[in-house]
Amino acid sequence: MQIESFKVFCDLTETESFTKAAQVNNITQSAVSQQISSLERQLSCLLIERSKKKFRLTREGQFLYEYGKQIMQSYESLLSKVQEVKDIVSGTIRVATIYSIGLHDLPPYLKRFLKSYPTVNVHVEYQRANQVYDDVLGNVVDLGLVAYPNKDVRLEVVPLRNETLVVICHPSHPLARLKSLKLAQLQDLKFIAFEPDIPTRKAIDKFLRDHGVAVRTVMEFDNIETVKRAVEIEAGISIVPMGTVVQEVAKQTLAAVPFSDASLSRPLAVIYKNNKVLSPAMKQFIATLKESV
Repeated sequence: MQIESFKVFCDLTETESFTKAAQVNNITQSAVSQQISSLERQLSCLLIERSKKKFRLTREGQFLYEYGKQIMQSYESLLSKVQEVKDIVSGTIRVATIYSIGLHDLPPYLKRFLKSYPTVNVHVEYQRANQVYDDVLGNVVDLGLVAYPNKDVRLEVVPLRNETLVVICHPSHPLARLKSLKLAQLQDLKFIAFEPDIPTRKAIDKFLRDHGVAVRTVMEFDNIETVKRAVEIEAGISIVPMGTVVQEVAKQTLAAVPFSDASLSRPLAVIYKNNKVLSPAMKQFIATLKESV
């Protein structure tokens, strides 16, 4: 019975998907099925109830998962300790990030990290926030990068920094002439928003509501780039992290105006599963993300 088979079985149990388990282990879906069948033959029992539409372990499968997970954690801890003793920082780090962090905040940190540790391969996927959490909890990725991190007993949260949010508008908009603005000046203006389930949208809605300001939401998008393009064509104003519009402000395709009577920022964080054994490479990557650039 090989350690790889335990890992495939544990990944399958956590993702509840043969496709995702194959993706995590860089093997085919057929290979996942073959490894599960091999485990069942060796143990002389069924591990998965195949007649159910929803993924479900048998009683024996649940026992195997509980003990197999302990074996995998011990094995991963062993590998990590050996690498630390040998002062080795290498391997692959799988990262899922929301679009705004991945496109604007992550690149300089990633560049610095890869320059320091060229033998590490960092695989980055861009996802909506809810998918980042699902992928971290399902062990599809090692680390997640999110804004407004959720409190979840299954997750470890490493705070990174707070990003200031500003109002953006077209350079010809009346607000663009201001060095700063009061919240009340946004009343009834056309507003380009993120989609309702996105954490930054929820935070902005609460911020405006708490200050008694109502805007007219005319468009909703699921990523920062589309929001910016809508503002550039004068469809409305928006509120976004300052770091995401530096290039547009420099090119004068957008204007960014801070608030004078209120403060709004969004916290960024790294998340990982609370029983995750971090390799030396993962620890160094998190340390790099916490540094100033």
